[in-house]
Amino acid sequence: TAEAWRNGWFHTGDLFRRDAEGWHYFVDRARDSIRRRGENISSFEVEAVLNAHPDAVEVAAVGIRTEHGDDEVLAAVQVTHPVAFDPAAFHAWAAERLPRFMVPRYVEAFAELPRNRTTSRVLKSELRARGVTSATWDAESATA
Repeated sequence: TAEAWRNGWFHTGDLFRRDAEGWHYFVDRARDSIRRRGENISSFEVEAVLNAHPDAVEVAAVGIRTEHGDDEVLAAVQVTHPVAFDPAAFHAWAAERLPRFMVPRYVEAFAELPRNRTTSRVLKSELRARGVTSATWDAESATA
């Protein structure tokens, strides 16, 4: 579209970083970045770490809007056995591997993440719209 073409460049919505040698690295989709307490968080980087958890089939990290106007991180975790999944243990595991500001406040287990039928990509917009439910584990409530 005309919106995607600006100043002679095609704007994909992908965010990259460039190192001192000129190499470019994918960071995230612009729409998937999370703003938490003054920090910009790449959902891609959070997912890369959390996907290494032994119980995770796949993880999608999204920002959930708070009453203060910024986001809190929600980890939507597709697991083989949602009932047996321990979100507190998952959170503790994540806290050992991620910077503090990137550790998800919310964790929720899914038997299947919502997906686009054509591409099978996770529909993060549905996860954001769904927000926090009674099935969502909250680290702040758990420690209170």
